[in-house]
Amino acid sequence: MTGMIRAVGTMSGTSLDGVDAAEVTTDGERIAGFGPTAYRAYTAPEREVLRAALGRWPAEPGVAEAAAVVDAAHAEVLSRFPQAELIGFHGQTLAHDPRGRGTHQAGSGDALARGLGRPVVWDFRSEDVRRGGEGAPLAPFFHFACAQWAGLRAPVVFLNLGGVGNVTWVDPRQPGPEAPGAVLAFDTGPANAPINDLMRARRGQEVDEGGRLALSGTADEGVVARFLSHPFFARIPPKSLDRNDFHGLLAAVAGMTDADAAATLAACACAAVARGGEHFPAAPTALYVTGGGRLNAALMAGLARATALPVEPVEEIGLNGDMLEAQAFAYLAVRVARGLPTSGPSTTGVPIPTGGGRISHG
Repeated sequence: MTGMIRAVGTMSGTSLDGVDAAEVTTDGERIAGFGPTAYRAYTAPEREVLRAALGRWPAEPGVAEAAAVVDAAHAEVLSRFPQAELIGFHGQTLAHDPRGRGTHQAGSGDALARGLGRPVVWDFRSEDVRRGGEGAPLAPFFHFACAQWAGLRAPVVFLNLGGVGNVTWVDPRQPGPEAPGAVLAFDTGPANAPINDLMRARRGQEVDEGGRLALSGTADEGVVARFLSHPFFARIPPKSLDRNDFHGLLAAVAGMTDADAAATLAACACAAVARGGEHFPAAPTALYVTGGGRLNAALMAGLARATALPVEPVEEIGLNGDMLEAQAFAYLAVRVARGLPTSGPSTTGVPIPTGGGRISHG
């Protein structure tokens, strides 16, 4: 494929809320424009099937059922994009252990390509892990393109607050994302996942809407300090996490009121981002937040306090914070189709710039 391509990417994140889909017109280097978007929520029963399979590997109990849910939901939402020339299908991450068993995203690009009759790029992470990379995060090359599309002229940080937080430090003055000093990316720590788990366990709700519960509580700074003593924070990036790597956080807030527990978990997420800032090559001029966490006022206010940076949702520079990850996989799909790298030493720690992804033609 050459020239500008209308690609649609999908993302089903660790929060297990549903499938985002978004169109990007790109040649895999420049972004020419953003197209329509769509969302397909998982039903409560589907969410339970996915949740039951978290942490499991291919052929283990519950994985086939989870993959069937993933395939059906993605086929449904992608049917709304008949104009797409290429599809980037991330699948649903069930387990991620790059130094051990690898990485596992449920869902079949082959099945989607057959059902949709269009080429599907999928399995984006495995090749990076096979070559010694972390396999995550994969959005940084797209963030670089976004910074150039937005006309930024100084280093900035994109912070994705999903189930896990991850940052991309970007210098848009560089010629491309593979260039030395163009990007640095890594997972910061848990973000929405512990808060969502708390809300579900204590109140039967999926999220702390707007961060209202956390704003009404007081964070336990002792818990935050112990959280920051975790060896993950001392590791030099690139580095990545699984959703459940900090499962002990819920136990740490077990004796607190709902409000204080939510406030403490939010403070931990913000402190993790601030600690990650110690690794940036140069001070950024702003922090642009994407993902569901940007709608949580407790997280946004906490980030501003913890980082002493201007903290804005990505909408401030014309981007769509609900769809940025889905758009990233549209962009990466075109890079795969053109044989361009999708990760590099400063994003996943892979020794050389590497192109991941398989292409199924249906």
